[in-house]
Amino acid sequence: VQTVPDYADILAGHARVEDVRDVDAGDLLGRDPVPPNARLLDACIHGKIVMVTGAGGSIGSELCRQIIRLHPAQLLLFEMSEIALYSIERELKLLIASEGLTVDLVALLGDAHHKHRMREILQLYAVQTIYHAAAYKHVPIVEQNVVEGICNNIFSTWNVAEAALESRVETFVLI
Repeated sequence: VQTVPDYADILAGHARVEDVRDVDAGDLLGRDPVPPNARLLDACIHGKIVMVTGAGGSIGSELCRQIIRLHPAQLLLFEMSEIALYSIERELKLLIASEGLTVDLVALLGDAHHKHRMREILQLYAVQTIYHAAAYKHVPIVEQNVVEGICNNIFSTWNVAEAALESRVETFVLI
């Protein structure tokens, strides 16, 4: 996907129609990007027990790749797809070995719909930070599967948030 310069910039002579370029993520924000706050990330991750729900998805897996380099004590990968969980666990184990990281990695197969299972996991592992990325994100598919979209994106989020409150999780980040 590419973009052309703003019409006003072309008329003012600041740009030319030929100045076509690839679309950058910043183009979609509608604002200047905000860099990550290293102190905040460190406070929520470094030395903490961190869980990522939807760990095998496109967003969840990238979160895991970044979180693991911030040295959590333990990283729990929570995922409902066995193959996705297997893939991200395998990738992260290779990353741990190649970069000499000392993160305890735990792969947990499960569904965020199950509040009681979620609460058991949060309490068993004493999770301190949750990054909740478990959601359907492909809008056209969700629009054709509305009931499943509501169950997964709304009720599952509600259940994970309630389980986190009941388990006294310190930080809950909704992606």
